[in-house]
Amino acid sequence: MITELLFAGFGGQGIMTMGQAIAYAGMHEGKHVTWFPSYGPEMRGGTANCSVVIADEPIGSPLISEPDILVVMNRPSLDKFQKNLKKKGLLYYNASLINVKPGREDIESLPIRASQLAKELGNYKVANMIIIGALIEKTGIIKTETMFELFKKNFSGPKKDLLWVNELALQKGKELFHSSLV
Repeated sequence: MITELLFAGFGGQGIMTMGQAIAYAGMHEGKHVTWFPSYGPEMRGGTANCSVVIADEPIGSPLISEPDILVVMNRPSLDKFQKNLKKKGLLYYNASLINVKPGREDIESLPIRASQLAKELGNYKVANMIIIGALIEKTGIIKTETMFELFKKNFSGPKKDLLWVNELALQKGKELFHSSLV
């Protein structure tokens, strides 16, 4: 098994965090992983994307030309990257910020009102974890329990107040997969 993922959006939307979370969880589960970031010099507000490869065997290159899964958090990223998604690939997009449907019929599109749902949870910054929850539930690429374990490690000390909202966001994303909210 080898799965190639591309995450894209503006700096500040947690794009790098999404990729790192999936990569670290894959490593924690004993899989081979690569994480390859790319972002403009502006950081917050500029463009950002990262690729992640997860496999059961060694990975030849971290570069991805046609991802199996594409996650986009804004319209410019949808416009730029959807053409590269493999046929029959999965496209997750933040329907709170992207008001058009993808222009491809040969992929599976999953609109998620991530920003709106994150706002309802009380923290706009967890929109990325809502989408990660839906992605994990649909693909099984990593185990939810693994992500919760990593949350407990990463959200300790001064960040411990962020643990519950990230867990809640991940759970909300998982629930979305089984509801009409997607």
